[in-house]
Amino acid sequence: MNTPLTNPQVHGIFDPATWTVTYIVHSGVGSVAAIIDSVLDYDPKSGRTRTDSADKVIDFVHAHALKVEWILETHAHADHLSAAPYLKHKLGGKIGIGDQITKVQKVFKGIFNLEPEFRMDGSQFDALHKDTQEFHIGDLTARVMAVPGHTPACVAYQVGDAVFVGDTLFMPDVGTARCDFPGGDAKTLYASVRKLLSLPPATRLFMCHDYPPNNRSVQFETTVADQRAKNIHVHDGISEQQFVEMRTRRDETLEMPVLILPAVQINIRAGELPPKESNGTAYVKIPINAL
Repeated sequence: MNTPLTNPQVHGIFDPATWTVTYIVHSGVGSVAAIIDSVLDYDPKSGRTRTDSADKVIDFVHAHALKVEWILETHAHADHLSAAPYLKHKLGGKIGIGDQITKVQKVFKGIFNLEPEFRMDGSQFDALHKDTQEFHIGDLTARVMAVPGHTPACVAYQVGDAVFVGDTLFMPDVGTARCDFPGGDAKTLYASVRKLLSLPPATRLFMCHDYPPNNRSVQFETTVADQRAKNIHVHDGISEQQFVEMRTRRDETLEMPVLILPAVQINIRAGELPPKESNGTAYVKIPINAL
């Protein structure tokens, strides 16, 4: 019997247009792999999509002879479109997300007044992962951790000593995710962060984004120990009340992400575009004075 590997190899591909990191998780050349939080390039001025970012993922997979088994989302992103269907077509694999995506679908079906046929049962995805559920990436064992607060459906994926935290945490000098989207909650996020920071100190944490302050270079890997010591929003000693007050004040000053309207509409569909209309074109909606 093969012994499960505990230290996966992780390759991050940074997308400067959206400050997003896509990860390829595997156990070596020729092994099975998972792709986490892919990016479909989108120009908000023209509505055109491209696949440059996703093609870099494909190039890495081919160069290392990897077999893609999973294409995972940590949540329905508001800052970039998912390339999951494109990658599935090119590489195979199953698209997975946390099972609470149904709550997000319900909220945004109402906000965008989506077509009656839009299903709010998560069936657009190949797999809905429950909290604490385990699944395999070849010889690697992955465990799902529910980390709501930024959205109700946020999950982190723990693969051996590596945890992919989505938008829950950023690098220590950036802090934590906003909580003012529909269904977000600062108190819930605090509990999710403490859940992550209760893992062993040497656990590697991989961020979904980096927004470097003070002209530092882009970074997206840290540890539980570093976060507990240095995270500007939630280091050890910060109480729940202090965090909620800070997060609430800060969120009141933030603008909406540039791509939130197209991104959410597409990402709750597992990255598929809305149904084409009678002229053969797909459209996203812009609700006026609704958000």
